[in-house]
Amino acid sequence: MRGPDRKATSRARQLRSHQTDAETKLWHRLRNRQIAGCKFVRQEPVGLYVYDFICRERKLVIEVDGGQHAEAKADIVRGDTLTRDGYCVLRFWNNEVLGNIDGVLQTIESKLLDQEPLTPTLSP
Repeated sequence: MRGPDRKATSRARQLRSHQTDAETKLWHRLRNRQIAGCKFVRQEPVGLYVYDFICRERKLVIEVDGGQHAEAKADIVRGDTLTRDGYCVLRFWNNEVLGNIDGVLQTIESKLLDQEPLTPTLSP
């Protein structure tokens, strides 16, 4: 086994300490299993990329982007890579998060509740 990718881990740590205002606002509402009881992590390296927020148990990725990402081909490639690996990607603009956090959270919760958990649940 190869072990952790130190370069990706270092980049993820750097991104965590330099979050945008929109990422910070959303993180405060996602952390500690506040949405549908699901655990999210932030600035998580997966493969070649670092993603803003990931719920591993539901394979949901949330990306918060500024205007520089409009029609970016690199984002399309990243999204395709995740889709092939079974992830669902929700993408929000910074101004959506900052101006309509409740609507963003409702969209995320709806997506989480629509998906089946990846871990088996024990029934009584």
